[in-house]
Formats: sequence, structure tokens, C-alpha cells
Amino acid sequence: MLVLARKESESIVIGENIIVKVISIDKGVVKIGIDAPLHISIVRTELLEDVKDSNIAAAKETNTSALNVLSKLIKK
Repeated sequence: MLVLARKESESIVIGENIIVKVISIDKGVVKIGIDAPLHISIVRTELLEDVKDSNIAAAKETNTSALNVLSKLIKK
């Protein structure tokens, strides 16, 4: 991991077309702006974790009776 120190209004460039800029620093909170092409997905880590946890929970709650019906339909 590369660790850089930046002051407010300073930025870094990733590759040729992604710019990360420090917008403000206030009470221990750093606000950043990310300028990237539309095809680049930018997602907060906690949202990815929530989706992952939801998928795991849904997989554990499988409805076995529905699976049995589906299995019978496929065998026909």
C-alpha cells in the first residue's frame, strides 16, 4: 500500500485519468473527491461488505421446498 500525505486542495493522479483530491479536513474527517471515467466503478467498502453479508444471509435462508419443486420440474 502506498501512503501519501496530502493537504487540503492537493491531489494525486492514479494512472492517466483518475484524480483523487482532498476537498476538506474537519474534526478528523477527510472529504475527498474522485474524478474518474464513467466506466470506473467507485464504491465505498462498507457498502460492498453489506452486499456480501446480505448474499451470505440469503444463501443460508434457502427455501428447500422451493428447491425440491424446481428439482422435480427440471427432471420432467
